Amino acid sequence: MGNMARHAAKAVRRRARAIGLSCALAFLGLARPAAAADIPAAAADIPAAPPEPPVSTVAWEYQLSLYGWATSLTGDIGVRNLPTTAIDIPFSQVLKDLNGAFMGSLLASNDRWLLLADVVFARLSETRAVSTFGGSELDAEVTQAIATGAIGYRLPTGRPDFDFAITGGARYMSVKGTLSFTPVASPIGISASQRQWWIDPTVGFFAHWELNDKWFVNAIADIGGFGVGSRLSSTGYAGVGYMWTTSFSTALGYRYLYEDYEGEGAKTGTFRYNTTMHGPVVALAWRF
Repeated sequence: MGNMARHAAKAVRRRARAIGLSCALAFLGLARPAAAADIPAAAADIPAAPPEPPVSTVAWEYQLSLYGWATSLTGDIGVRNLPTTAIDIPFSQVLKDLNGAFMGSLLASNDRWLLLADVVFARLSETRAVSTFGGSELDAEVTQAIATGAIGYRLPTGRPDFDFAITGGARYMSVKGTLSFTPVASPIGISASQRQWWIDPTVGFFAHWELNDKWFVNAIADIGGFGVGSRLSSTGYAGVGYMWTTSFSTALGYRYLYEDYEGEGAKTGTFRYNTTMHGPVVALAWRF
């Protein structure tokens, strides 16, 4: 009887171990998928990386312009020891008094920046009687080379048809003045020639307004000098243009350039140049 009880107890223990092992295996089988299911949930809790700022993909565009500036020249010029002389060449006489000229500009821009380069070369002359000296004759010739460079940053305007940029740059001026004075009834004339150059820092703005898909308005202005080169320098342009094609346009506007330069020791005969150039401008432009 005792042996039968012992055998029965052993059988119960073996059955219990078998049931426990089966439960453990079943639990592990259920736990494995649950653990796998937890991985996406844990990954979902990780915050996403902030998006990178958009990179500008707008390519640079270029515009090459050639223009004619029917400029007048008014002001005062002093050369060496000759007295400061008033000069007045109206643009109505530009074809008569203009001995040579080249004018052009290059504009490069993208959605944020613009680069501007402008070159002017002109030689103007004037011959007139000086009534103060009883019919004496004065010959004046001015040769100018002007190069302006600027970099601009576009400001947000909230309008796709209007661009506005602040600019900073420099303007190089090279001026040669020649004055010849022939007194009345005298075979001997008095003449002097002098060349001077200087560089002016400038600050200004550039604006472009598209009226529609054909017509547009441009405006450019700056001010500079501040005693670095000249005492004061300023230029401005405003014009209306028409797009004949997507690449070719023409424009009509008005431009001025003011320079007030006086070299050191001007009272002893150095160069003096206080003039304003102004007049209508006709431009041809090609975009590429």
